[in-house]
Amino acid sequence: MKHKVNTGRFDGTRGARPVAAGSMTVGGTPAARPAAGGAAVDTTSAERRDWPAVGVVIPTRNRPELLRKALDAVRAQDYPGPLRVIVVFDQAEPDLQLATADHRPVLVLANWRQVGLAGARNTGIAALDTELVAFCDDDDVWHPSKLRRQVDALVRTPDAEFATCAIEVEFEGVGHPRLAGTDAVTVEHLARSRMSMLHSSGFLARREALLESGVIGPVSEDAPGSQNEDWDLLLRAARRHPIVHVDEPLVRVLWGRSSFYAYEYSTKISSLRWMMARHPEISGCRPGAARVYGQLACWSAAAGDKRQAWRWTRETVRNNWREPRAAIALAALTGAVKVETVLTALHRRGHGI
Repeated sequence: MKHKVNTGRFDGTRGARPVAAGSMTVGGTPAARPAAGGAAVDTTSAERRDWPAVGVVIPTRNRPELLRKALDAVRAQDYPGPLRVIVVFDQAEPDLQLATADHRPVLVLANWRQVGLAGARNTGIAALDTELVAFCDDDDVWHPSKLRRQVDALVRTPDAEFATCAIEVEFEGVGHPRLAGTDAVTVEHLARSRMSMLHSSGFLARREALLESGVIGPVSEDAPGSQNEDWDLLLRAARRHPIVHVDEPLVRVLWGRSSFYAYEYSTKISSLRWMMARHPEISGCRPGAARVYGQLACWSAAAGDKRQAWRWTRETVRNNWREPRAAIALAALTGAVKVETVLTALHRRGHGI
């Protein structure tokens, strides 16, 4: 069904004086210090006169309860500057009751671009007029200081165009922090590893860089099944400048069977091959290539395609015989274990294949 949508843009004010901040902690570390009069002052806010306007894009599809939690967490940010939200409904009827016009307005739109997650994000980017744009999936929740910490890190690096943060993976009610161990992410990092702690719900970028005419470009809408488009975006951003990273778990990411893509093995295979063709840096890094070939072997085995599973297992071992995904694929091929069983066990530890 076609939806009539408002393609107007938010009119974003570029700066705002920081508000007074009370005492709080982030990751167990105090983020405020006493001022001369005894009141707590946020030291990060006090050092910055103007905070850029930020627009947050939340794509959603048939998850109303999770969406409200994600939206509430975004609007509850302690960010001192202008903040607005666009909720983009993909393949679903927009819930116009979510729209608000208060100090942190919410605009509700239908995806007018390519069906899927990438098109929904690009719809939101195009409808904004803010200096910065951030993404949040409809089943994830931000820490209250997430945006402030990231914006501060990004603007302290004038040439940087993209920022990320670490995450806490929640699976079956248990949380697992995933840290990167660095404050700058390069192409070399991303060719060797997908770095799953760099989740799309932690992305923050200069909005103009993500436009059609931007230096990075929009989210790729031709990624098979809207998978791995976030890895692609990270690589394109890192080619321009190392990505600024706040290595604290400022986003809680929900893993589980609620994902629309959890067991779509053919799509996983297609998207990985799309990435290899698009980014020669991956095949040029033997450990990175082995990791992807190992994933292809596992997903092929899970899909019942033994011929391709054997092929990708051989490629994995040829590039890096220590790659553990080769062993998983071999175990699945011999019937010793199912890929789904391994995947569930890894998810319980906050990891994936």
